[in-house]
Amino acid sequence: MLRQTLADIEIVVVNDGSTDSTPAILDDIAARDPRVRVIHAAQRGIIEALNTGISECRGELIARMDADDVSHPRRLEMQVALMDEHPEVSVCGTLVCMFPRRELLGGLVRYEQWLNSLVTDEDIARDMFVESPLAHPSVMVRRRELAAIGGYQDHGWAEDYDLWLRYFVAGKHFAKVPKALVFWRQSQGRLTFTDPRYSVENFLRAKAHYLARSFRSPLTTSGRSIILWGAGKTGRRLSKHLRREGVDFEAVIDIDPAKIGRTLRGRPIVGIEHLCLMLDRLPGVRPFVIAAVSSHGARELIRQQLRELGFAESLDFVCAA
Repeated sequence: MLRQTLADIEIVVVNDGSTDSTPAILDDIAARDPRVRVIHAAQRGIIEALNTGISECRGELIARMDADDVSHPRRLEMQVALMDEHPEVSVCGTLVCMFPRRELLGGLVRYEQWLNSLVTDEDIARDMFVESPLAHPSVMVRRRELAAIGGYQDHGWAEDYDLWLRYFVAGKHFAKVPKALVFWRQSQGRLTFTDPRYSVENFLRAKAHYLARSFRSPLTTSGRSIILWGAGKTGRRLSKHLRREGVDFEAVIDIDPAKIGRTLRGRPIVGIEHLCLMLDRLPGVRPFVIAAVSSHGARELIRQQLRELGFAESLDFVCAA
């Protein structure tokens, strides 16, 4: 039954204003394969191209990939099986393998390792505000849910990360097939490297925006003090955007003695002892902590310290970078 479903798959290709031989190549493929439908459009950018493709899709599930990436022959089969078995999952990704390997820089290798370490909904939710936790070309989503959540939107930052954050704030669930089923091409021409929407500053803007939205929910930080952990570069930059989103914090925790006693955005920089005093002063009432550090090792130490104090991740604290 699953093979029959996959045999009936519809492939919608959006040609976003190509000026080379791409249109002729696509038309030739479509003429030979009835599953392929080509949409020729004037060049309007990735968000318009994505939404055009979505509007043309008629199936219950939509799988995404770019023209220069490669999917394993069983990718769709395995993602469909996972989403059929787990109807609560709204977004299903896979592990990825970046290529060409000889050209990968250290940062990309670390990002690939981090991406592939996030498999379950708990994993993905835990690091949602650290970095984009799914490789965009690997995802499969439910068409009706994608339409209900507003499709792809342009807010001045990465459109894929924006979509995952909107799913997250809406309380939707994520998962990945725990196999590398997408081979993700890395090149200097990728939008990630050339488009300012993918800059670190704009990622921080996105995180602050959706952190602020999550704080407005009565299930999260309603009536609780907010503490920022990290007075370094990441904390300073994120705090700026949080303030612009209307999020205030009572104090900033740091372990650097040279920073303790100073201020950040008008709030005192204190040691972890301040947090312990807050817990003693109001037993059972925990502030919400935003750990804003870029180092993976530092994040893990902060997580360990907060858990030892009885803080539950996502409920009482979140890590951002």
